[in-house]
Amino acid sequence: MLHFAYGSNMSHEPMQQRCPDAQCLGRAVLRRHRFIIMANGYASIVPQPSGNVHGVLWRISPRDLAALDVYENVLGGLYSRSFLPVIRNSRSMAALVYIGAEKREGAPRRGYMELVVDAARENDLPEEYVEQLAQLAPGRFNLGSGGGDRM
Repeated sequence: MLHFAYGSNMSHEPMQQRCPDAQCLGRAVLRRHRFIIMANGYASIVPQPSGNVHGVLWRISPRDLAALDVYENVLGGLYSRSFLPVIRNSRSMAALVYIGAEKREGAPRRGYMELVVDAARENDLPEEYVEQLAQLAPGRFNLGSGGGDRM
């Protein structure tokens, strides 16, 4: 199964700890959506006709899927699963995407966007997109240095 990660699951080391069978396939794009921070401080996506969400495509095992469901608190209602078309190397493919249940937008939890921005850089997502992510946590990043300033 394919999993499209756009938030903390883009980060290789924590993802490998949660999902030891996961294989990173590289960058992918989810069209007609935009990245948001929910009122509970975590990332989600919402439809937007002109939007693009950049992220990472993983191949995951059934064991990894179970671990991700726990991490994303699917049973508790924090996130739900959806299968959406993502683009990788000019090819469209269906991938599992976790979508937050909270529809109100808010501010990120302390340290959360640093993790997301670092993961975006780790995966060489487009710099313009990385800068958009960094704007969700103003004043916390030195965008010209290529690295985030930790709090």
